[in-house]
Amino acid sequence: MEEPSEPGSSAMPGDPTPESHRLDAEHVAQLFDAHGPEVYRLLLGMLRDPHQAHDAFQATFLKAIERGHTASVETFRGWLFRVAAREALALRRAGERRRRHEQGFAWLKHALIANPIGPEDPLVRGERIEAVRVALTELPPLDRAIIRARMFEDKTFAQIAQDHHLPLGTVLTRMRRALKRLSQRLHDEDEP
Repeated sequence: MEEPSEPGSSAMPGDPTPESHRLDAEHVAQLFDAHGPEVYRLLLGMLRDPHQAHDAFQATFLKAIERGHTASVETFRGWLFRVAAREALALRRAGERRRRHEQGFAWLKHALIANPIGPEDPLVRGERIEAVRVALTELPPLDRAIIRARMFEDKTFAQIAQDHHLPLGTVLTRMRRALKRLSQRLHDEDEP
């Protein structure tokens, strides 16, 4: 095996690491040929998954390109295997974390499948009521008063017109317009 490249060797274009701190492509190809199969077998044995082993293999040789110059010629093989083992352990830990998270939320998934949330659910109903309240506050005060009188006080449109000193047609028009605004606002809120 030849010595790691000297300062001034060629680096890959666009790489953030200075040229003097990278192994050249020819040297990496030699390392790949010499140690690649052994490194891959190590990774496959540790991870037991060809896809993960391939990912760790690529990460290992990327580190060899970026940091291989720090290892001496005598210890390079050991350095490469340590890097590979660390990459495999990092992938295994990430997989274990992902499995723990999935298991932690499995109860929620099963609960939602067993009892899907629908409009009759108290939480959904409470959110819907709150959304209507907020939408009502955005209406003009007279429209809000007309809706409140009709819906909550159960007054007729004639009584509402008399109470507010308005023509009956105006009350009907304002009621229809206010309901249309509420419907549009609540529909917009339901859209993802």
